[in-house]
Amino acid sequence: MTPDEHGPPVTAYDSGPGDPDDSRPPDLLLAEPDEELAKQVVARFSGAGIRTLVCHDGAEALLQVGAHHPKAVLLAAPLPVVGAAAVTELIAKLHPVPVIVGAGSDGAAEATAALSAGAVAFVARPYRAEEILPLLTGGGPPDQAGVPLVVGDIELDAEGFHVFVRGRSLTLPVREFLLLRYLMERPNKVISRRELTQALWGTEKLDSNTLTVHVRRVRNKLRDEAGSCVTIDAIRGMGYRLECHPTGCTETQAAASRPASAT
Repeated sequence: MTPDEHGPPVTAYDSGPGDPDDSRPPDLLLAEPDEELAKQVVARFSGAGIRTLVCHDGAEALLQVGAHHPKAVLLAAPLPVVGAAAVTELIAKLHPVPVIVGAGSDGAAEATAALSAGAVAFVARPYRAEEILPLLTGGGPPDQAGVPLVVGDIELDAEGFHVFVRGRSLTLPVREFLLLRYLMERPNKVISRRELTQALWGTEKLDSNTLTVHVRRVRNKLRDEAGSCVTIDAIRGMGYRLECHPTGCTETQAAASRPASAT
């Protein structure tokens, strides 16, 4: 690819309050190939006073990290030219700063590799400012200490992007993983469809069937593939509730621990 084909890497630099051309390092470097999505992120972060520098591929991200020394980096996955995992690893060696990786359904593998390379958090892409801002302002993610979420017989490792049911791995696409994580962070509580839609897609304007389909897929995988005692119950007119049935968990765990019968 020639320089003319590549085009200028930095398309937005918004400081929020103050002068965008001052010598202060930006609060965030965003490496996002989708220019329209990048503009939306900059607008949201600007309103919160986050100074954001934008580029569109991994090679430029590395150059801008060296030139501007941002306080944090948000990498899209997949990321063109140099992937998110390689960028994360090089940042850790050359200019250690917190790296957040954001991915949709097509970037799960790359995001997982970036987490293994040292990224501190995984977020959904398209991005939700409410999920990212606490990471930039010192609040940190709910699972910052690296302790897996455990509800009933389900263990969810947000840092490693793994789900286990009684020790057996359960594979979930990104959005289904985030749905399960959100519900596991709020067990036994009714979560409205509106809250889930806003939390997972960053909008309330979503085909009403989309959430229903995602919930059904996660519910079926927990029940049919993994045999979990944890259920996702639909509460008519209200939303969904993740609930553990202790008796079922006890019976399942006991069965799993019994030795196989001799033949």
